Amino acid sequence: MRSSQFFLPTLRENPAEAEIVSHRLMLRAGMVRQASAGIYSWLPLGFKVLKNVERIVREEQDRAGCQEVLMPTIQSADLWRESGRYDAYGKEMLRIKDRREREMLYGPTNEEQITQIFRDSIRSYREVPKMLYHIQWKFRDEVRPRFGVMRGREFLMKDAYSFDMDYEGARRAYNKFFVAYLRTFARMGMRAIPMEADTGPIGGNLSHEFIVLADTGESQVYCDREFLDFDVLGKDINYADPAAVEKVVNHFTSLYARTDEKNDQAAFEQQVPEARRYVGRGIEVGHIFYFGTKYSEPLKAQVQDKDGNPVTIHMGSYGIGVSRMPAAIIEASHDDNGIIWPETVAPFRVGLINIKVDDKAGTAMAEDIYAKLNNAGVEVLYDDRDERAGAKFAEMDLIGLPWQLVVGPRGAAKGQVEMKNRKTGEKVELSVDAVLQRLGA
Repeated sequence: MRSSQFFLPTLRENPAEAEIVSHRLMLRAGMVRQASAGIYSWLPLGFKVLKNVERIVREEQDRAGCQEVLMPTIQSADLWRESGRYDAYGKEMLRIKDRREREMLYGPTNEEQITQIFRDSIRSYREVPKMLYHIQWKFRDEVRPRFGVMRGREFLMKDAYSFDMDYEGARRAYNKFFVAYLRTFARMGMRAIPMEADTGPIGGNLSHEFIVLADTGESQVYCDREFLDFDVLGKDINYADPAAVEKVVNHFTSLYARTDEKNDQAAFEQQVPEARRYVGRGIEVGHIFYFGTKYSEPLKAQVQDKDGNPVTIHMGSYGIGVSRMPAAIIEASHDDNGIIWPETVAPFRVGLINIKVDDKAGTAMAEDIYAKLNNAGVEVLYDDRDERAGAKFAEMDLIGLPWQLVVGPRGAAKGQVEMKNRKTGEKVELSVDAVLQRLGA
């Protein structure tokens, strides 16, 4: 994509309404624009990041054996009355009526809807277990939406649900999602720490939230540094082997990890050697729950066992805030100049800067690099605008693409390109062929 054609409305000044780093940088980098309180439009740069996050989430759900569905955003109030949550949920739920005065709601979550689908479709133990997920926009009328997309009212969510005959089966499903979440966040360039958590309005008695470490995080974190060093996530996990999955889960759950709400300082100091103690801040990016028959019992989701007896299904739910992830990544990965995207989620892998567009040799070299990168399937943003070099450099640092290629008259005369690593700041001068080889083009 050429910058001269790309819709990228960046801002030079920090917006007054932005309280945290990610909100400020997402507005300045032209990723989002506020439509109303807690509701945002995603512009091309931000939308590309959002789709990359969504792709990774989807791939890891599929890898774990979860099947994708798509449920409606508008749900029936009657269904929520069956579960007993319609009146109990609170003002966060947006309640509406259709033209026939039927009570409806804009779904804040989907436990009732997916339970109804299962109840109406599955009859026999032979069809269990099942794991289903979808990625869909939701709405919760937060009393004080703030921090941009980090705590908005409308948000994109991946929520998954497991259905099993008993607790043992449900726990195996829970473990699969536990590991899938570790893999998902690691692929986005982050270390997510699983911590025991309250179940809140979702219900149940087993829950973990996943916290990404970030200096500007909302929660204080106390944990064992082994969370930061243990490298099991890059390996292929055989999800068909419950013992292999359980081994990973047991490793992480055996380590001390608490937020400030749950931390016991005496236990922390007793259980974790001083050299391994980590105290920092973090952001919640995922939450998993086992809630047994909380929804299947009132909604009568049952199957017949081998003897023809009705068995109430055991369930779990598993959420990732997809639209929250770009902000969380920025909070964990930025510097004074702007965003630093991990390659897996970056909107473009390469930023190509032509310093002087009226220099024939430099422009010819830049055009050649641009064409070859495109032909090799390397996503590149080519700054071909007639702008000051300083403005181009500042904007490229702001939007945080992993690699910057700088073509100028002096380099072109020598047949060389400056290649900069955005994360480390390292710069090297290389031939065009060497640059293309490094980028796999």
